[in-house]
Amino acid sequence: MENDTSTQSPRPPRRRGLRIAAIAAAGALLASAVGLGAWVRSQPADASTAPPALQSRIDDLVDAGYPGVLAAVTDARGEQIDAVAGAGDLETGEAPPRDGAVRIASNTKMFVAVLVLQLVDEGLVELDEPIEAVLPGLVRGDGIDGREITVRQLLQHTSGLPEYADEVAADAFGAQHRYLSPRDMLDIALEKPAGFRPGERWEYSNTNYLLLGLLVERVVERPVAELVRERITEPLGLERTVFPQPGDERIPGEHPEGYHLDGDGELRAITELDPAFAWAAGAMISTPGELNRFMQALLGGELLSDAALREMQDAVPAGDEITPDASYGLGLQRYPLSCGGAAWGHGGDIPGMQTRNAVGPDGTAVTIAVNALPWAVVDQSDEERLLDQYRIVLDALDETLCDR
Repeated sequence: MENDTSTQSPRPPRRRGLRIAAIAAAGALLASAVGLGAWVRSQPADASTAPPALQSRIDDLVDAGYPGVLAAVTDARGEQIDAVAGAGDLETGEAPPRDGAVRIASNTKMFVAVLVLQLVDEGLVELDEPIEAVLPGLVRGDGIDGREITVRQLLQHTSGLPEYADEVAADAFGAQHRYLSPRDMLDIALEKPAGFRPGERWEYSNTNYLLLGLLVERVVERPVAELVRERITEPLGLERTVFPQPGDERIPGEHPEGYHLDGDGELRAITELDPAFAWAAGAMISTPGELNRFMQALLGGELLSDAALREMQDAVPAGDEITPDASYGLGLQRYPLSCGGAAWGHGGDIPGMQTRNAVGPDGTAVTIAVNALPWAVVDQSDEERLLDQYRIVLDALDETLCDR
């Protein structure tokens, strides 16, 4: 199916985000979305509390074609600045709500990695034991053997396991209201051959975090959503950070609409969807400010032992065309900053929303969220422009972290 380019658009670049719609509907339909920012920008956001430099950066993202932008900057003392630009609702032209809730997609991996490393701290899981020890007989396929894949390799995306998400949601609107269980998605992945031998190299695969979710549930004998709440969000007071229950398609509280390209080449709301297809790889919802608070707590040692946090930051090269010098630890990404030093965070893509977020060397956390994926607002046939559409969000993140 992936080779039939006559009816499918090219894949967006490989990202640490969910990559759920790696195969979209016909690429020719994207042309009508180009230039969207020219009229969305005509609905100005209230910038009364945003520093001019920050406001200018997110306004530029709207000019580049994103319908709307939400940003939060939280310093090491916990003082937060929120900014918005463009439209949170294309029908009304209303600005996005400040610190509104968004689907954080693959940022979920940071939360799941914390659960796993907490279990390591508690002596219930070993990083270098095979997944077979916890899930016997489950991980088998062409070149795939759970006796050879360790927990560490799953956390770090060095397992060689094939991707499930591109096939599950080749049609984003088709998957919008579809429920799939984690085992169903794992079956899809295991029908494909391994990408490489475990430990041979790094390659992002959401399948790794399906297995980690199953591992956590097997060890603790409780649902992942409950464990995220009891072990992370409630202790940190994150009231708007949630792991949705199966079938819950809503984003609770104030939130922007999320947009994706439909079969007619028009941006259409895809705000309500069943995130079960993402599960432990990317189902969660948060606000930019609460995501900042979580990252600061994680990197500040509030959730893990010093030893576990060191393991989490033991990173391997994970560069790509957009972030060539990036590296990846255990559910945590390292980004070199243009001003020197590095930031730690993650990021996430899901139809309708993209987030980029990290904590800089001085403890400042920044999250920038846009309410459409890059390849929903530019012509995918122009590969360089598509790459630039990814880069500009990361550049805004970098500049904001460096502007301290």
